Amino acid sequence: MNILIVEDDRQTASFIQKGLMESGYIVDHAADGEDGLHLALQGNYDVLIVDRMLPKRDGLSLIQTLRAQGLQTPVLILSALGDVDHRVEGLRAGGDDYLVKPYAFSELLARLQALLRRTQPVQEFTTLKVRDLELDLLKRRVTRGGTVIPLQPREFNLLEYLMRHAGQVVTRTMLLEKVWDYHFDPQTNVIDVHISRLRGKIDKDFDTPLLHTIRGAGYLLHDPQAA
Repeated sequence: MNILIVEDDRQTASFIQKGLMESGYIVDHAADGEDGLHLALQGNYDVLIVDRMLPKRDGLSLIQTLRAQGLQTPVLILSALGDVDHRVEGLRAGGDDYLVKPYAFSELLARLQALLRRTQPVQEFTTLKVRDLELDLLKRRVTRGGTVIPLQPREFNLLEYLMRHAGQVVTRTMLLEKVWDYHFDPQTNVIDVHISRLRGKIDKDFDTPLLHTIRGAGYLLHDPQAA
């Protein structure tokens, strides 16, 4: 993650930069608003830390210019001006968060991480895997060892639930509620039948069984050879 600090107080900037680098970030520093604006526009930063009171160009003007030019990089404003009106002014200028001086570095780091979480895309897993068994959620296809295994829609949903809970014992009640939408046990053998069919498709022709019945508890999908 790349961070730009725009801070005219060298000691403060050095303190922040050292702490962020120790936390694993790549950090650049600009000592005035003009240099900060130039670096922000030319660089590829994940977040900006901008002091409000800067020489050559103040922090709010810097942020407004960035926003006017379409740059949406998150900005954390630092300022000794902590009244409500000042904070509102900073946020309305385009800041994403506002931290009043003096502050603890741990709080600054936590606020930065919160801003980064908002802007980083959430990783959506489209493939589930247990050993050599793979389930592709987008293609709705199941393979084991590269061999395509045709499943009925309910069998696919059942396997998806088991794979999302791989390594955990899944009870009959959980399956009834999440796969069949039953909120009670209808006293049928529907689960046993589907588990049997599913086991016959994903385990029968393979050396290592993955779907196990835990007597008196439920079912477990896992690789017994995994650490």
